[in-house]
Amino acid sequence: MSTRGPAVSAAVFVIAGLACQEAGAALAVVLFDRVGPLGMVMLRLVFSAVILLLIARPRLRGHTAAAWRAVVGFGAVLALMNSLFYLALERLPLGVTVTIEVLGPLTLSIVAARRASAWLWAGLALAGVAALGGGGWDRLDLLGVAFALGAAASWALYILASARVGAAVPRLDGLAWAMTVGALLALPLGVADAGSALLRPDLVALGAGVAVLSSTIPYTLELLALRRLPASAFAILMSLAPATAALAGWIFLAQGMSWLETVGIALVIAASVGAIRAAGRHAPDAAEPLG
Repeated sequence: MSTRGPAVSAAVFVIAGLACQEAGAALAVVLFDRVGPLGMVMLRLVFSAVILLLIARPRLRGHTAAAWRAVVGFGAVLALMNSLFYLALERLPLGVTVTIEVLGPLTLSIVAARRASAWLWAGLALAGVAALGGGGWDRLDLLGVAFALGAAASWALYILASARVGAAVPRLDGLAWAMTVGALLALPLGVADAGSALLRPDLVALGAGVAVLSSTIPYTLELLALRRLPASAFAILMSLAPATAALAGWIFLAQGMSWLETVGIALVIAASVGAIRAAGRHAPDAAEPLG
């Protein structure tokens, strides 16, 4: 029986998931003026946690102390990664932010490859980043770049933490509890940032929409795709995130890209695909973050 049909449908699931995720990020940017980036992080994590708790109905008992430490660490990474991502989005175009963020899992793939050829992809990624700053890094906002680099490092930590929790806690229980921990950690700064906007049902509802678009729908579609595709092919498709982010920024936020920035995004995508292929089965699964 031909596997072409399932593979094509899986690719459609991945691309649709990326589109929903970046549309959610664009909606979050629109809400920054009303709830702030940290308020948006809090709303997204809280609603994502509620949805996961309802779906997974995780068990509280039966987990070791080591498993709970892994869950708490994973939750802290989730809160940090999302906070840095949204703080970067406040200052940088969506496509540029996601392109810089991709450097985290890209670096992890290069290290995991343990091959001299992997450094070719590292050089290509470096050239892409240099192209992104071709118009002057000060134009991109240096603090925004720092936040995006922090989000990139957090994404690499997310991949490692996710694998650790997945091995220690069955089903979706670990993710559900980690998301709850992340939501609790994000709550104080989020409430302070959003302030009285949290009393507006329409803004809270839009925050729930961001959670559904950026987390619930992409996560479901990715699970469906992984049933039809090998992890390596899935990771290559996920490397298209910078392109879908740039497109979402252009459509929803009127964020234009210079030709040099477009070249930079293309180089980072090419480096991601090459690094994933070089890493092969030795690379950790590049789980998609909530960004």
